[in-house]
Amino acid sequence: MKKTSRRDFLNNSLVLMGASFFLPFSSPSKKMESFSINRQDEKSYPSYLQLEKSGELSKRVEELRSIYESCRLCPRDCRVNRIKGETGKCQGTSRVKVSSAQAHFGEEAPLVGRRGSGTIFFSNCGLRCIYCQNYKISIEGEGIEISDQRLAETMIKVQNIGCHNVNLVTPTHYLPNIISALQKAVSLGLRIPLVYNTSGYERLEILQLLDGIVDIYLPDCKYMDPVQAAKYSSEAFNYPYYAKIALKEIFRQVGDLTVNGQGIAVKGLILRHLILPNKIAGTQKFLKFVAENLSKTTYLNLMRQYRPEHKAFEYPDIARRITRNEYEEALNWAKNYGLNRLDR
Repeated sequence: MKKTSRRDFLNNSLVLMGASFFLPFSSPSKKMESFSINRQDEKSYPSYLQLEKSGELSKRVEELRSIYESCRLCPRDCRVNRIKGETGKCQGTSRVKVSSAQAHFGEEAPLVGRRGSGTIFFSNCGLRCIYCQNYKISIEGEGIEISDQRLAETMIKVQNIGCHNVNLVTPTHYLPNIISALQKAVSLGLRIPLVYNTSGYERLEILQLLDGIVDIYLPDCKYMDPVQAAKYSSEAFNYPYYAKIALKEIFRQVGDLTVNGQGIAVKGLILRHLILPNKIAGTQKFLKFVAENLSKTTYLNLMRQYRPEHKAFEYPDIARRITRNEYEEALNWAKNYGLNRLDR
């Protein structure tokens, strides 16, 4: 299967426009009668079902919602009161904003399978990379605000069309809404795992609130040098510090990727690293970190699809695609560090 880029997916997907919604809804309960997750223990998988049963999920929703009063969901630590309409670096309010949702076939093979990954793209982003290919969504905020209930129905919809998972893209700044919607979706019959698709710019205490909720993490580790992180991601000089802590916590929670008999991701870490020109991303240091701090069997996607977008042409060092030699150099580094579970 030929992979499509995320930008191509967005261009081809049904984007929210005005008051119309991208996925028409019918009765979730009727749809769920024919849905099967093909698991031996349907009562305990995905893991969030156990938290809902114990009452812990309600506690997590309340704790996350209170953070909106002085927002510290991400390392930007803006401390704005989003409930009162104040906005920080990400420009998000306390009402979730979504750009699109659809079965996506451009993700890693264990996520896509035969029926696709149920990808929900959230508008805005706290990292604000100057080369972002999705800047219309992440920086300009393309999308519409919806209720938590509607988000829950969207999760059910991607399940009903057969997707293997709910893939939350850039979710952290709307995490209180997302977990609230998850709880509502559970009552509607949600039974597929969550994929937490993040830039890697995460706070430890927030990730700890996701322990037992997220089965599959899909972080991208972007930089190993604070100078480069600050230059290309809106003064996020502390990115490497927080990303390293985040990756260790994520691995503690879910470990290496495991798949079922059909090769579909069940639980674990899929780690991405976008190779940038001129060693901007610190790829060799990143691979060394993975080998020494995570696992040599980490499922790793060394992404070579970088292309200059948004403001990238204003910065000569990233104003071109990577070369074949740069990509092969990265593969050799991975091999030298004993990392051989690479996505191809």
